[in-house]
Amino acid sequence: MVDTEMISVEQVRPPIVDLERAIEAILMVADEPQSLVSLATSLGSPVPAVRQSIERLVADFDGANGGVRRGFELREVGGGWRVYVRAEYDDAVRDFVLTQNPTRLSQAALETLAVIAYKQPISRGAIASIRAVNVDSVVRTLLGRGLITEAFTDSETGAIHYATTDNLLAQLGVNSLDELPQISPLLADGSEGFDDVR
Repeated sequence: MVDTEMISVEQVRPPIVDLERAIEAILMVADEPQSLVSLATSLGSPVPAVRQSIERLVADFDGANGGVRRGFELREVGGGWRVYVRAEYDDAVRDFVLTQNPTRLSQAALETLAVIAYKQPISRGAIASIRAVNVDSVVRTLLGRGLITEAFTDSETGAIHYATTDNLLAQLGVNSLDELPQISPLLADGSEGFDDVR
């Protein structure tokens, strides 16, 4: 008789039937680029199998072998893989976000946008530290609205740093960030959480 207490999680996890679809599903919801090792670990699969599946997904999304070229692509950035809109569809997505989905920003989104505007470029972790809350979904919303963009990925940590876009300037009716009001007088002691802010 098998001692069930001795069975590890890996032993009871059902095998992944379609590794490529599982990777695709994870990448659709992931906020940050996912490394081969993190994907392999989360799926309980060997790294070489995950690497091959990623290569097949890249080819599939690109329309290789007579398939349909998708409006999104799989890109390696910051030591990991992430799904992106293809550059040729940026305008269509931007127009959709701005004209067909013009809902107001929540208070959380406005606060996060203010932190990014005044502290850019800034990582998601630093934003969360200033706001003292998880900002993952809010950052996704701001990216989707075209109000912020990924400025760069830190080569050491892999953290994506965000900055505002020209679209935000247009929405605010200003020509540059220099026209934003001074924030220091609005803070309790003039510096809390914004030590170098104008």
